[in-house]
Amino acid sequence: MYNLTKRIASARFRFAFLLALFSSLAVGQLAVPKAPASAPKTQPDPLNRDTPSGTVFGFLEAAESGNYAIAAQYLQLSSARRQAEGEALAQKLKTVMDVAFAGNLKPSRQPEGTPQEGVLPDRQVLGTMSFGDVEAELELARVSDPNFGKIWLIASDTLTKVPELYDQVEARQMETRLPKWLVKHQFVGMPLWQWFALLLLIPVAAAAGWLLLVILQVPIRWWAHRHGHSEQELRSVSGPAWLLVGTLIHKIFVAYLGMPLLQRHYYAQVIAVAVIVGGNWILWRVIRWFLRGVRSRALSRGYGGTGSLMLLGERLVKAFIFLMAVFLVFGVLGFNLNTALAGVGIGTLAIGFGAQQTIANLFGGVSVLGDEVMRVGDVCKFGDRTGTVEDIGLRSTRVRTEERTLLAIPNGTVASINVENFSRRDKILFKTMLALHLDTSQEHVRLVLSEIRGVLSSNKEVESNTIRVRLAELTSSSINVEIVCYVLTRDYDEFAAVREDLLLKIMGFIEDSGTTLASPSQTLYLSSEPGSTKEKGGSDNKEEANSPEQTYPHSTSVADENKEKKAPTRMSADRVRLESALSNRTPDDGKNTAKNS
Repeated sequence: MYNLTKRIASARFRFAFLLALFSSLAVGQLAVPKAPASAPKTQPDPLNRDTPSGTVFGFLEAAESGNYAIAAQYLQLSSARRQAEGEALAQKLKTVMDVAFAGNLKPSRQPEGTPQEGVLPDRQVLGTMSFGDVEAELELARVSDPNFGKIWLIASDTLTKVPELYDQVEARQMETRLPKWLVKHQFVGMPLWQWFALLLLIPVAAAAGWLLLVILQVPIRWWAHRHGHSEQELRSVSGPAWLLVGTLIHKIFVAYLGMPLLQRHYYAQVIAVAVIVGGNWILWRVIRWFLRGVRSRALSRGYGGTGSLMLLGERLVKAFIFLMAVFLVFGVLGFNLNTALAGVGIGTLAIGFGAQQTIANLFGGVSVLGDEVMRVGDVCKFGDRTGTVEDIGLRSTRVRTEERTLLAIPNGTVASINVENFSRRDKILFKTMLALHLDTSQEHVRLVLSEIRGVLSSNKEVESNTIRVRLAELTSSSINVEIVCYVLTRDYDEFAAVREDLLLKIMGFIEDSGTTLASPSQTLYLSSEPGSTKEKGGSDNKEEANSPEQTYPHSTSVADENKEKKAPTRMSADRVRLESALSNRTPDDGKNTAKNS
């Protein structure tokens, strides 16, 4: 009974605990404040009015196509006014912008616009429209649209000046004096008479540019001759200079045509691209002209490494100029350079990881050229390969080997290995060891040493203060004389000729003096057998038999002699005398042993 009561109490406790837990969770859920409902998302503007650039070019393109109802949507007007006079006002504004707007049209591509000094944050001033005594700013205003959010419109302050500007333009237009068919018909939004004038001004501007360059050529030639420059260098710049000058003159003439604003914007882009091309072309030629002059002066003074480094620098500068021109052209055409530069940065990082060895070779080439370890035409030894350096490029060094094969060594490897340059030697070492015969007497050795010193001293190609002729060592087979000197030449062929002459003269007086050079030979010594010494008796004989002076460590038998007779080798004079003595021996002497030295 007690246990049952205990279980019921425990169950009630558990139920109460669970009930309290669920109640607290429910209260907590009710106490949590609900998140505010998100604002309704706006739709993207189909007219692309979310940026100042989209508003301006959208209005010009709609008005140029004759769709003034769409062009009126870019104007800051009330709904009633837009419906009543929006199309007419858009047409007048297009005419005024084509004729009276001054400057380059470069609206911002950012939704918030570009901050301008003295202008409110929701305003953008693009330029000034001026004609006659009337002047107005082309201004944009950022307003809220219930359907599309924040959009940019042509400000109402600008629209109030449009009718007055339009009256001034209509009264002074040149088109009233031209044939109607040239004014009425248009091509790509521009009247035919402006197209004819634009094309006609191309040869006029080219002729004017050529005449201007001819006039400037006289002082330029005088300056070039005074500073030692050739006419060929001037002609290399004349082509891009003509393009640049002709383009600028054409732009000055076209400014008087009054082209429509949109076409004027496209024409300005084309002119800017032509100016960039011409300017970078001239810069390319001038830098090449300057660096080649520096390289020629360096080579003429013997600085081959500096000359090769200038060649490498010329390639790098040309690559930089080309990339700079490409980015400038992209910027003029309206591309977002921030994205392009970010892409270039990421691409450079990827290339840096993927082409580590190539970059290492590039910097290795710069270090090799900067240190002037070698030059083009030098004979060098790279590890175990020897050859003539033919070119030091950005990635590798090309070497022509002695086998006439072309060896390409990466510059990174060249910078990390030992390079031995034979062409940088001021003199070449002549070192040899002369082996005289063991029979040569001391007087003959002294005579040979004296004669060799005389031969070396009498040769003008040998450096006299480095001559060293000494008796080096005595061996079991020869008397060695060391000959060391330096030959005063850098050409190995000349050194080989001098070495040949010295060796022939040394051979000549050695033969004349009766001395011979040592050759591989074997000398045999004979002794009587130990029994013959005992017949003489005495302790002295025993001591002599056991003394080191009487032992012969090199011994051979008659059988060994018979084996040596079978070998097809040349016998020396001592061996001939030994064989003669062996042939005259008695049978009792056959028991004697031979000693081999």
